Amino acid sequence: MTEVITTVHKQNFGCYGVLKMWHALNRQGHRIGRDRVGRLMRQAGLAGAVRGRHRTVTTHRDREAPRHPDRVNRGWDITVPNTVWVADFTYVWTYAGFCYVSFITDVASRMVLGWKASMSKEASLVTGALAQALFARRRGKVRFTSNGLIHHSDAGSQYTSIALTEKLAEAGIAGSIGTVGDALDNALMESTIGLYKTELIDADPARTWTSRQAVETATAEWVHWFNHQRLHSSIGYQSPIEYEHHFHLNRTREPLSA
Repeated sequence: MTEVITTVHKQNFGCYGVLKMWHALNRQGHRIGRDRVGRLMRQAGLAGAVRGRHRTVTTHRDREAPRHPDRVNRGWDITVPNTVWVADFTYVWTYAGFCYVSFITDVASRMVLGWKASMSKEASLVTGALAQALFARRRGKVRFTSNGLIHHSDAGSQYTSIALTEKLAEAGIAGSIGTVGDALDNALMESTIGLYKTELIDADPARTWTSRQAVETATAEWVHWFNHQRLHSSIGYQSPIEYEHHFHLNRTREPLSA
């Protein structure tokens, strides 16, 4: 059983603690108690990832730029996909300099819909993630409509840019911007980025990121795992793809493509 636990832990980026490991093992058909999982993990030297406490401010507001109103107002209790998408970006130090990675996440399912890595903080960093999110939704079997959809972010200059404003208008998506420097205004996206840094970027202290390409490759693998396999306690210990599949199956009896 210790060997099974070690394998499952490794398959999930070595980030699961006792509770998620217990759920993962039971989902695979291993009937084992939570206390025993904890004991065997300790014996094997396994532990869950712990988020760091350091924070770096990446939001720099353009005070001259017009901004969207806050259409979310911290209303994160959302269960219907494509109601609110949240967006933000972070940075990764590489030998070639800072690599910036932007994300768009669906609040209801926690699915990462779009992301982009770039060595520049220009507006294309966030418009690229939006384009990928729209492509992901439009290629699915479930009919996608942007009617009523809100794109929420902080007040960074990339998110108040004319380029992003135009792309949102073209897609029929309502823009929403929270308060500068207030993590609670974009709490879910802050959480997703925290998981990304903890479970991938900072997971191995001995690892040095060499280039944007290295970050892109690893991020693509992490996002696929995050969407298809990672168990999220906030959605009943399901993966995002499972949540959306069950949601659409229950509502329309039309399964969602994975």
